[in-house]
Amino acid sequence: MAVCIAVIAKENYPLYIRSVPTQNELKFHYTVHTSLDVVEEKISAVGKSLGDQRELYLGLLYPTEDYKVYGYVTNSKVKFVIVVDSSNTSLRDNEIRSMFRKLHNSFTDVMCNPFHNPGDSIQSKAFDGIVSGMMVQTG
Repeated sequence: MAVCIAVIAKENYPLYIRSVPTQNELKFHYTVHTSLDVVEEKISAVGKSLGDQRELYLGLLYPTEDYKVYGYVTNSKVKFVIVVDSSNTSLRDNEIRSMFRKLHNSFTDVMCNPFHNPGDSIQSKAFDGIVSGMMVQTG
């Protein structure tokens, strides 16, 4: 399961970042923001080759010694980043895709809330619940 989940706005500022364990939070912020360069590269490369028909799931952005970073971009250019522990070899690509799909559906529900201002950070109990279900359970 995920050790960090982030939602990044079109303008590349964080709408939501949650990590487990919390003492590594700054490290995960750095990891997520460095992955944005790879996301931008993949978006521009796919955009040139296919026009408007592009896959939302970007796949593995880059592996580090400790983590694997996966990316997903919505049609409105909102980016989702999931960081997974490298020691978790049982996690398959289709499971990562389904995690992004659940995250996207929950994000859509948040955006459809008439009391949510687009561009504000996400403060939704339902969204938190979905993210908590995807996170590594410690202890």
